[in-house]
Amino acid sequence: MRTPLPTPAPAAAPEQETPRRTVAAWSLPVWAAVLASAAAGLLLDLASAPVGWWPLTFVSVTVALVALIGRSIGGALLVGTVFGAVFYTTHLVWVGEFLGPVPWLALAGLEAVLFGAGAVPIALAYRWTARYPARGLVQLLAVPPLIGVLWTAREVVMGAWPYSGFPWARLGMTQVGGPLAEAVSWTSVTGLSLLIVILCASVVQWIRAGGIRFMLGLHPAVSVAALLVIAPQFPTAPAGEFRVGWVQGNGPTGYFDDKVPGDVLAAQTAATVPLYGQPMDLLAWPEGGVDADPLSDPAAAKALDRVVRSAEAPLLMNAATTRGDDVFNTSLLWTADPTDRQWHDKVNPVPFGEYVPDRWFYELIVPDLVGLIQREYTPGTNPPIVQVGDVRVGLAICFDVIYDAVIWDGARAGAEVFVFQTNNADFRGTDENLQQLAFARMRAIETGRAVVNVSTVGTSQVITPDGTTVDSIGVDTVDASITTVPLRTGLTPAVILGPWLTALIVLAAAGALPAAWFSHRARTRADGTDRPTYPGSQP
Repeated sequence: MRTPLPTPAPAAAPEQETPRRTVAAWSLPVWAAVLASAAAGLLLDLASAPVGWWPLTFVSVTVALVALIGRSIGGALLVGTVFGAVFYTTHLVWVGEFLGPVPWLALAGLEAVLFGAGAVPIALAYRWTARYPARGLVQLLAVPPLIGVLWTAREVVMGAWPYSGFPWARLGMTQVGGPLAEAVSWTSVTGLSLLIVILCASVVQWIRAGGIRFMLGLHPAVSVAALLVIAPQFPTAPAGEFRVGWVQGNGPTGYFDDKVPGDVLAAQTAATVPLYGQPMDLLAWPEGGVDADPLSDPAAAKALDRVVRSAEAPLLMNAATTRGDDVFNTSLLWTADPTDRQWHDKVNPVPFGEYVPDRWFYELIVPDLVGLIQREYTPGTNPPIVQVGDVRVGLAICFDVIYDAVIWDGARAGAEVFVFQTNNADFRGTDENLQQLAFARMRAIETGRAVVNVSTVGTSQVITPDGTTVDSIGVDTVDASITTVPLRTGLTPAVILGPWLTALIVLAAAGALPAAWFSHRARTRADGTDRPTYPGSQP
């Protein structure tokens, strides 16, 4: 009997390296990303004034980031533009009250396109970091700050360009009514926007790493949230009290209001009469409260002299003034002694409202609309502050309240209290005034200063350094009041470090994205393949 030959054992399969788990290679279908982005834009509007449901900011940003994961350049531009179009057309609907739907849609459209362009670097950042392990330090600790600086750098750029920019809609401003507002005294509004995005991006990374199956990955988000919640408002030092009389004359101050010269001055003067005989340190009128140049109109100057004598206090008023060939939107401290008078010119005149940039070009496109805007204000360069006795009063004229530099310059110049003068008559009955009020409240918290926010037609408010409104005059109301406000000295970290932080965010965005690309290329070569990061990615 022959013995069978032994059957050789099958050769063992060569040992294969188990690939490291990277972030989930998923992305929403393009139609779902567009819908999600549109919903996120609407949520951000609801988070902003006047609705002010501040928690929706975090939902909005998180959804917007998820919609950008896996997008191509064109897809990111589409998704980001949809977000911007929904948000800005909704949030800025009041713009159409002035010159009709064309300016409204033009501004909203421009902002939407810029927002969409700013979404492309965010999508690229997600693509170029996707090869790192899902539960590694890069994904959990490095990607969220990268996304944060890219989003916030977009805010900074849109707030400065084109022309003087339009920093009207910023994530940080949405938190004025919530528990995170006090943090703005440390971070500035820009810094608060940065931390909001880092928090939301950390949540996104946690979800991509496994969600509830990986609770450890939630620690970065929890840490940022705790930092925001527990941060108390930075304390500024009490420096006495200051009695401010403030007057809302409700005169015909709109661009198209039916009026004759002197009507606005007459309305403000009449509304001021009830304050005469009461002690006050300063009398404050709104932007456009005088419809003549008192520096060249003797009748207007005499009328203001009478007000100052009757009030027994200097008058902070506002008018269009002419010096040489230039016209300025000027706040004047009018005093009984002409040698003591001081003024500040608006730093950022409103494009297409107070001047028309590149007028020749836009006259070719919409000559009728451009022809309606005859004002051509020159930007001011003098400091936003006046001296009232031994008290320094910081200033911001209308839309200047949204520009960080104007507020910081006033605080660094020694302002102990702020007076914001505004004319909302062109947007009477819209959300514009309430959105601007939110900015004024946040500026009070950011600087640790009381704010007197006085309007021509309402609303007008007095705001304490913690952002609380303690006195107000409603819309379309003639009224005047005298309020004692606290004076404060000392600078908050937001004022001191704000300019440096803003510059650092832009520089970080400019450097971090190329670094992510080089890292991506290096890891691709190491893997020996140029396969797409997201095999099933959508446009």
